[in-house]
Amino acid sequence: MDSNETPVNGSANGATNGDGLPPPPPVPPNMTPIVVGVEKSIEPLKKKNMRVPMTRRGLGTKGQRIPLLTNHFKVNVANVDGHFYHYSVALFYEDGRPIDGKGAGRKIIDKVQDTYGSELAGKEFAYDGEKSLFTVGALPRNKLEFTVVLEEISSSRNNDNSSPTADGSPNESDKKRARRPYRSKTFKVEISFAAKIPMIAIANALRGQESENSQEAFRVLDIILRQHAAKQGCLLVRQSFFHNDVKNFTDLGGGVLGCRGFHTSFRTAQGGLSLNIDVSTTMIVQPGPVVDFLIANQNVRDPFSLDWAKAKRALKNLRIKVHPSNTEYKISGLSDKPCSEQLFTLKQRSKDENGESENIEITVWDYFVNMKNRTHLSWSKDVPCINVGKPKRPTYIPMELCELVSLQRYTKALSTFQRSSLVEKSRQKPQERMSVLSHSLKINNYAAEPLLKSCGISINNNFTEVEGRVLSAPKLKVGRGEDFFPRNGRWNFNNKLLVEPSKVEKWAVVNFSARCNCRDIVRDLIKCGNMKGVEIEPPHVIIEESPQNRRLPPVARVEKMFEEIQSKLPGAPMFLLCMLPERKNSELYGPWKRKNLADFGIVTQCMSPMRVNDQYLTNILLKINAKLGGLNSMLCVEHSPSIPIVSKVPTLILGMDVSHGSPGQSDIPSIAAVVSSRHWPLISRYRASVRTQSPKTEMIDSLFKPVPGQEDKVDKDDDGLFREALMDFYYTSGKRKPEHIIIFRDGVSESQFNQVLNIELDQIIEACKYRDEQWSPKFTVIVAQKNHHTKFFQPKSPDNVPPGTVIDNKVCHPRNNDFYLCAHAGMIGTTRPTHYQVLYDEIGFATDDLQELVHSLSYVYQRSTTAISVVAPICYAHLAASQMGQFMKFEESSDTTSSHNGMSAPPVPQLPRLDPKVTNSMFFC
Repeated sequence: MDSNETPVNGSANGATNGDGLPPPPPVPPNMTPIVVGVEKSIEPLKKKNMRVPMTRRGLGTKGQRIPLLTNHFKVNVANVDGHFYHYSVALFYEDGRPIDGKGAGRKIIDKVQDTYGSELAGKEFAYDGEKSLFTVGALPRNKLEFTVVLEEISSSRNNDNSSPTADGSPNESDKKRARRPYRSKTFKVEISFAAKIPMIAIANALRGQESENSQEAFRVLDIILRQHAAKQGCLLVRQSFFHNDVKNFTDLGGGVLGCRGFHTSFRTAQGGLSLNIDVSTTMIVQPGPVVDFLIANQNVRDPFSLDWAKAKRALKNLRIKVHPSNTEYKISGLSDKPCSEQLFTLKQRSKDENGESENIEITVWDYFVNMKNRTHLSWSKDVPCINVGKPKRPTYIPMELCELVSLQRYTKALSTFQRSSLVEKSRQKPQERMSVLSHSLKINNYAAEPLLKSCGISINNNFTEVEGRVLSAPKLKVGRGEDFFPRNGRWNFNNKLLVEPSKVEKWAVVNFSARCNCRDIVRDLIKCGNMKGVEIEPPHVIIEESPQNRRLPPVARVEKMFEEIQSKLPGAPMFLLCMLPERKNSELYGPWKRKNLADFGIVTQCMSPMRVNDQYLTNILLKINAKLGGLNSMLCVEHSPSIPIVSKVPTLILGMDVSHGSPGQSDIPSIAAVVSSRHWPLISRYRASVRTQSPKTEMIDSLFKPVPGQEDKVDKDDDGLFREALMDFYYTSGKRKPEHIIIFRDGVSESQFNQVLNIELDQIIEACKYRDEQWSPKFTVIVAQKNHHTKFFQPKSPDNVPPGTVIDNKVCHPRNNDFYLCAHAGMIGTTRPTHYQVLYDEIGFATDDLQELVHSLSYVYQRSTTAISVVAPICYAHLAASQMGQFMKFEESSDTTSSHNGMSAPPVPQLPRLDPKVTNSMFFC
């Protein structure tokens, strides 16, 4: 369980626990206690009644049963009677200044334990590296103060030296300091009692009674594992750790390595407490000579071709080792001049006639080569020095002496090439992943961890056995009334017609690509369409980009192309096919889409004519058909219609997602998308509404936005995302309002469940009431999580789990209503199941019916002929948000603008609205 899981009350519905205590009596959900004789206080209590995640109603039974293994390892807890004691830690320098930098804390606390073991009653610490420390049982006193001396501290602080100590410093005081046994520093440590956490909270959580105490107890267990990894010299990233072993490194290009490590977290489940271990990957800077990293990072031949402004940004705050002493420093910048020209003031031992030290001006190069005898230095004389000092007191070192330390995270956004390389190189087949995880348990040797021993915790080395059920694939309907069952989560349109083909007329082709034969592609596309039942008329014209326009900026190229379109077409086209010059991330894509969808309301399909074959053309045709209002395939149960509950009562299905800027782009607005079903009782047709919101904000704040001055109107309007969905459903579903609304929400963690239920759902309910006070639809809210670490394996089989595999036992939550579903066929790597958390269900679905609906919604994705890993409405929301995000290329603000001088953040720029002609199309498909 994550330490930030939402506290909820209630029973585990019979979940067993290790201490043999009977489960507490079930508390009805949403019960408000009534105090006798205080009737007046009941009404306010009702208003504050918060929705909490619902309890599980029962397990599913449909599907063929299949034995599986999972990467959860059973944890036995023998000691539930004791307490964890939480102490706050304050660290100071000798002069009383607090230590602000990270990194020194663990060394200082280790030294406290070594030096003062007897005064601490021999207690083991679980220290989080910052301000919290935990013990099993109490320390001798509630407040303890210690002084410790460390012989060596790494370079996070630099003693205000004006140049490096052990590597030959121009500063006399540094020479004296270097003659000491080593640099030693004195620190003061204060440890104060903060709280007491009963271990029984762990047992209570296993019965579904989660509380702040249980969250804290699991946090302590996670900190013990992090500390265990830190003592092995690992890089720690949240709950993942990475060993410094070249076998785990893989080159991604550009001076960036993928580093493979492990994620660990304690989870409460129906089967008890388990440790979830999974393979994890992070990006690190290529260790070794600084210049090698820079050459790879900028893809140049030698140091003399480097862009030093870029180099300075890339190196800032990275740690280096300096030869030959191996002293560590943090890079603060680069010198303005080359090493052979960069001067500094060197104090001389000799005194003048007044008895004062003489100072001479000398270059960094002369100092290191002539005075420190670093005669092997060669090329670094002509490039900047590395500065490890402070802005006003620089400390320069020739680049040839500097090596980047290993295991330093690379946090900037990856290029397209690096990202695809990372995905490709971090794939592991199921059996390989299992063997790596088994090996990880052995090398970590948790049985020897003293703190786990004192908690009475032991971890089983075997993968947990669970039972899965394989749901049958839903029957699909295509053209000519033909029905068929997909096999292994896949199908094709060979010799099949699309179920509702559109007609492509009044269209044209624009070609931004110099290497493309458009006429052949158009001929093959028309032929492919005819075979699938899509009638494609010959295009009115093929417009080639003028060669002199190719060097213009992207927006200007698009403008010029539209001038051509307007001059060569008799009227507005219904559809434009666009040939882009690059396969991925063409800079023309965003401006082209914006011009078509927002300015002119023209449906458009982009393609990159690199390798055009039948499969590629079929995929393009599927997208074109969906965008023009056609339907490629549909579920037989929506055609009949016979989906339990959904087909009987007008039901609106929503997919909601928020996409954020890349790492390091903190000022780029986030984009919220709401995708909604239309033409009930169908569940295969969707439309999208999109808005910008504050950067990195996960909760959608624009679901309901009343328009000022509408209060007295009968037919009131609001400008929220939900209104657009509602109005479209009403007009496409026989003027019916939805009585049931099913919300699929992507991208939120356990800690945000309460906000989804009490902020986002409230906005939607408010929007309903705003339109009609008497209207009270019923809601079901389901969160889909892909960002988790649970995997499933078939015992003794090299294959991934079959598509349609659902698991709702053993590793699922002891109380909450959740299940895992692998709807798709994992062809490469190990299948990542989607974790569906049913937070709220007023509609009252039977467990099997809801699981089957979710499974079916993985088969209605119009862009592909495979079952997809998460329900189609969520995939569409993700597509709509990312495509509309391309409309606006936001300017990156400078570092100084992020604080906005203490004033409120600047207004978020709004996305351009789509032209009404394409608003309700599947433009995102």
